[in-house]
Amino acid sequence: MNNKSEINSGSNFFKNILNRYFITGLSFMALGLFSSLIIGLILSQLSQIPYLGFLKEFSAIIGAKSPVVGAAIGCAIAYGFKMPPLVIFSSVATGAFGYSLGGPVGAFVAAVVGAEFGNLVSGKTKVDIVVVPMTTIILGSLAGKFVGPPISEFMLYLGNVIDVTTKLHPIPMGILVAALMGMFLTAPISSAAIAISLGMDGLAAGAATVGCCAQMVGFAVMSYRVNGVGGLISQGLGTSMLQVPNIVKKPQIWIPPILAGAILGPISTYVLQMTNNKLGAGMGTSGLVGQFGTWASMSSTTPPGQLLAMILIMQIIAPALLTLGFYYIMKKMNWIKDEYLALDL
Repeated sequence: MNNKSEINSGSNFFKNILNRYFITGLSFMALGLFSSLIIGLILSQLSQIPYLGFLKEFSAIIGAKSPVVGAAIGCAIAYGFKMPPLVIFSSVATGAFGYSLGGPVGAFVAAVVGAEFGNLVSGKTKVDIVVVPMTTIILGSLAGKFVGPPISEFMLYLGNVIDVTTKLHPIPMGILVAALMGMFLTAPISSAAIAISLGMDGLAAGAATVGCCAQMVGFAVMSYRVNGVGGLISQGLGTSMLQVPNIVKKPQIWIPPILAGAILGPISTYVLQMTNNKLGAGMGTSGLVGQFGTWASMSSTTPPGQLLAMILIMQIIAPALLTLGFYYIMKKMNWIKDEYLALDL
């Protein structure tokens, strides 16, 4: 009886750690990235349109080298952990410091460590106004300095291995990257944070994009009958993560968009050789960031009309048609019903 209790206790502890740091932490890290670095990418692309050049100075403030990005990550993570106000505001500094040394991963490590220790001392003294910020900033920054860079280097090394392997073996890697990154996007794990942390680039980023688009566009069109226009927009331009409760109940509804991504992945890598960057790789059609990223990555080597057609077909039209095709086959086999995809909007 004691052994079972210990096993359950250990299992719950592991689940709590996983949920806090790899689900909540990465999800809010992605919100910080979206509110800074990713919006910077969008503004940078829009600034190239005539009469919108004034947006360039705004994009520079939240560019890849700006500590503002780290500050946004730190604040977002502390907020996601429901920390006291002083810890949240101090995490702006720890995130910025960690980012300056280890990029997004450094900011993540600094923010998590600083926030947790800041929370431990919060409310314990009569001089919290001094003790809490000092604890958060000093300990978080130390973690960002000594722990963040090695982890960041390992993540970038892993990302480079993925990029090189995709170039050498575009068909199997196209299938694998598209399917997995698409699943990460729909699951409560941030595909955007993963892609940016890995520094995903080139063909691998292109495959990741179509895989993510297959999930978002796929679920949007697949569930249109029960969720209407609201569901179409919220999933197609927002997030397919809305379907997670339904996937838990009926996992088979995940099969059509996964298969669509797996088919389109190697077409992207081997046939069309579509590329993207780390900012657009894990975003799919969310805010059209994946499409902005594809344009930024390929516009210098591909004619505009051809590139636009490739984006429309590979990231919107083909994912929709393939997913619907697999969906109707599974409906004929009575494996899926429309109501399995209903959202509480």
